[in-house]
Amino acid sequence: MSEVRIVAESRTEFGKGPARRTRRAGKVPAVLYGHGDKPRHYSLPGHELSLALKHDANALLTLETEDGEQLALPKVIVRDPIRRTLEHIDLVAVRKGEKVTVEVPIQLTGKAAPDTLVDQQTMTLTIEADATNLPDHVEVSIEGLTPGQHLVAKDVKLPAGTTLAQDPEHVIVQGLGVVSEAQLEAELDAAAAELAPEEAPAEAAADAEQPAAEGEAPAEA
Repeated sequence: MSEVRIVAESRTEFGKGPARRTRRAGKVPAVLYGHGDKPRHYSLPGHELSLALKHDANALLTLETEDGEQLALPKVIVRDPIRRTLEHIDLVAVRKGEKVTVEVPIQLTGKAAPDTLVDQQTMTLTIEADATNLPDHVEVSIEGLTPGQHLVAKDVKLPAGTTLAQDPEHVIVQGLGVVSEAQLEAELDAAAAELAPEEAPAEAAADAEQPAAEGEAPAEA
């Protein structure tokens, strides 16, 4: 995991107006929670914070505050839906040696068997680890994955000191068979053949129910 030192300035004004002014100044409104303390409000430098979170959403931040240094982890990150700029961040205070539960990205490694479509059903894994020793990601090998085969959370090899904190049977990735164009055409032809015998009697019945044209005598039974 990455560790970043960042200056945290105390905020005394709250609400939408002050938050907008903070962002216009190139800073991000932040709230620090944890350890039974009252929430503490800060503004963090936007550029430095963006760089810290660019490659690691669980970056360990060392906040340099008026009251001294405080370790913190991102809890909730709010971004502008269009520009993707940071709008707000909630932080949780942590200590060295403290266990925390976080979600880390899953990276697939290896190659699946030929004609296998890889369906990754979840992008993150929930783990518990030391707050100051969180992995940047976990790797899941799909080497030789075949259609019908799947890997679940308990199959993931976790780094030392890390434990799984979610349903061990949760499916991470599964292999699907690839349907060729010839197979697809054959299935469509088979479906059409099954429908054809059913459609013929229906068409005949429809013809029999057509009314006689004007000036023509109805056909005798």
